[in-house]
Formats: sequence, structure tokens, C-alpha cells
Amino acid sequence: MTTERKDSVTVEASLPQERLDAYLRTRFPAVSRGTIQRLIEEGHIRVNGEKVKPTHRPRSGEVVEVVWPEARPAEAQPEEMPLTILYEDAEMLVLNKEAGVVVHPAAGHEEHTLVNALLHHCAGKLSGIGGVARPGIVHRLDKETSGCLVVAKTDAAHQNLSEQFAGRTLEKIYQTILCGDLPREKGDIKAAIARHPNHRKRMAVTDGGGREAWTGYRILARLRHATHVEALLHTGRTHQIRVHFHHLGFPVAGDSVYGARQNQRLGELTNYRPARQMLHAWKLSLQHPGTGKKMAFVAPLPEDFQAALKALAPVGK
Repeated sequence: MTTERKDSVTVEASLPQERLDAYLRTRFPAVSRGTIQRLIEEGHIRVNGEKVKPTHRPRSGEVVEVVWPEARPAEAQPEEMPLTILYEDAEMLVLNKEAGVVVHPAAGHEEHTLVNALLHHCAGKLSGIGGVARPGIVHRLDKETSGCLVVAKTDAAHQNLSEQFAGRTLEKIYQTILCGDLPREKGDIKAAIARHPNHRKRMAVTDGGGREAWTGYRILARLRHATHVEALLHTGRTHQIRVHFHHLGFPVAGDSVYGARQNQRLGELTNYRPARQMLHAWKLSLQHPGTGKKMAFVAPLPEDFQAALKALAPVGK
């Protein structure tokens, strides 16, 4: 017999400009906004004991109660696929995701995703937060981004890791190759990000209404009409690194969504055109969700990234 898991949140300050579903997304980052909306509509989430709508505006002193339903079977099917595992124990595993692999099944990508592979590899030993028995993907990487990805195998680990991401207590370091010669050796990009007003699948830097976003960076090497950069994510917004460097005028090499003009120019100048966006989640440092021990994981640069560095290396090097 399973025991229902409950959480209770007291609203500290009134939020007249924010919806309840968006507010709870910040408190439970492991759960998608769509799942939160469904739980509100089904009555699993109540405010002061009353059923409300996802559009409810949180007010100071309100008590939000969340009853997490028992996980239902996942729709995705287990599928045997190769996984590069950097670390694994009973509570979590850390993967080196290959570029080109989709994390979650979606329209057009129902098979051959990381979720399918994890359902097979973990054989049912996965977190079910949000009421769906699926692998506990605590954070995501874009399809064409490679590198470190942590997965929770228990609900407790999922919640703990999510809190580390939300509280910014872990460290996420990426390596990327940018189009053009980035002028400053190091710096910080602090620019809010929101959904693009005209292209709904894209994000953009905005003057108002977006979510705070902060990327720190330092140059690792200057290449031919390109720059090899290390980027430190202080926040984790959708497409953050890609959007921030595109905003500066130095988009990620090989990125077909952000910076097509600069990428075309890079190809003309160097006769080299990356097959995918040159973005790699190189290092992830966190506290183990069970022991609290500080742990760091490094995903070696993949062959295509190393090939790009070689192809763009200054003449004579």
C-alpha cells in the first residue's frame, strides 16, 4: 500500500501579477507547468482548502496544499539504447548525453528518446513526481546539446535535486564555440529572457516581463573568426546560453535557430560549418541528494566538438 505524499506552501507575499501555476512552478521546479495546471484543475492542489483555478493570484498568508497523486504508468515504452553513464547509485545517475538525442517523448519524437532508454535501463526504479511514472529528469538539455544530465531515481532525490537547481546551490559549467571574436576576456550577461513575441518556439532577451537570467563567461581560446568560451549558468532559463550570446551578437556556432546570418558568415570565412550547435554541458557539481556529499562530474568534449576546435584553430597551431 502506498502513502500519499503531501506538501504545504505558505505564500509569504501577495503576488498580484503572478498566476498560481507559475508561482508553484518556482516552488516545485521538477514538475512541469502543464502538470501543475492539471493537478489544480483536478483538485489535487487547493488554496486554504478551496479548489481554485490555475489563474488564481497568490495572496500573502494563503496556504497552498498539494496532494501528489500516485504515479500512473508511463506512456513511453522502455527501449534498449546505449547510455554513457558517468555515475550511478540507488538514488540518482549522471549521464553524458549525446548530441541529437531528445530527452522527452513528444509529437514526432515518441521513440528513441532518453526517457525510453532510462525506462529500460532503470527497470521501474525511477521517480514519479507529478503523478506520472517516468524518469526523474530534473533538468533538460536541448536535442543538439551534449553533456552532463542528472536523473533522479526516487521522489526524495528528485525533490532534493530540484531544490538545488531552484536554489542555485549547484554549479553548471558549459563549453561552447561562438561565431566571431568576442571582445571581452570574461564577463557577465544579466538579461531577462521571455518567449519571443512572434516566434513561439524561440526565446528572446526582453526589457520587461521576462525571467531573470544570468550567464557568466570567460574565453578559453581565440579561434579563426570564432571564440571558444566557458559559460557558467547562474540561472537555468530555456535556451539561456544560446539566447544570451545571440543577444551580444556572437551566437553559438552551428545554431540554426539563433544567429543564422553570423553562422553563414562563419562558414564563408572558414569553410567550416558545424553539423549541430557547439554547446556542451561540460561540468556539473552538486550535493548528493542522500548523503549531502559534494560531487562533481565532467563530460569529456565529444569528438565533433574537438573536430570543430581543430578546424577553427588559428593557422600554424
